[in-house]
Amino acid sequence: MGNFKFGVSLREIGSRDEWIAKCRRAEELGYDVITVPDHLGTGRFAPFPVLAMAAAVTERPRLGPLVSNVPFYNLALFAREASTTAALLDGRLDLGLGSGHMKAEFDAAGLPWHRASERIGYLEESLGYLRKHFEDEGIPMPRLLIAGNSDGVLGLAAEHADVVGFAGLRQQPGKPPGTFKLDNAEAMDERVAYFRARAGAREVEYNMLVQLVEVTDDREKAAAHWHEVTERSAVADARELLDAPQLLLGTVEEIAGQLVARRDRYGFSYITVFEPALEVFAPVIKELQ
Repeated sequence: MGNFKFGVSLREIGSRDEWIAKCRRAEELGYDVITVPDHLGTGRFAPFPVLAMAAAVTERPRLGPLVSNVPFYNLALFAREASTTAALLDGRLDLGLGSGHMKAEFDAAGLPWHRASERIGYLEESLGYLRKHFEDEGIPMPRLLIAGNSDGVLGLAAEHADVVGFAGLRQQPGKPPGTFKLDNAEAMDERVAYFRARAGAREVEYNMLVQLVEVTDDREKAAAHWHEVTERSAVADARELLDAPQLLLGTVEEIAGQLVARRDRYGFSYITVFEPALEVFAPVIKELQ
């Protein structure tokens, strides 16, 4: 049941010592990749400096932003940050890129909020800019992870990415930007099929960003509770959540079986969980090694 890769998205830095301990613990538990988000707000951190420190205190995991909010940045400054970090990480950087989806963060930064097509266009422009910058600096281009759910972003990933990132979330109609609903299993089938049709024969790694890991003897109860307390479910029947690839519910053995089945169905061989699941997901990693 091998051939999986596992990542954790560490979302809180805490103190310097806490950050170091957390990164080392992720490596000890068997995670292959340590990622960080790129968001604004109290307690949020700049991705590239903490990735550099993570590299200094670990030996094995790859590291990267999941994902850089490219429309936040002037491309010259972003390219400088990315290439400097790539040089410091000495081949361990996975450069995650996205088109941005939280209008409130753009408002807070005093940045214009452009329509999705314009943000995706800026993301596309960044790809050429980054490649030229890395070439000019004589630094090998890192592996690119491009993540999103729209036709535009998945199209860019199909053409340019080494890793395509799926989260299975889409904007809820009539709700403020950044209010998401969870795709069900069939909707995920459609998104993966769309990507595959455009990627053609290109070999691309498939990443799934898991929204919830709950180790439990009662999968149905866990699904019903999540359906009740979160707007992200946005499905008529909680039973749909049992098959949603963004959720992992069940015993360790059941979750391992779900990941194998979803790898076979969708191609998801690279699984990322959020920081709250750091410890609870570790036995699943052992089960699948």
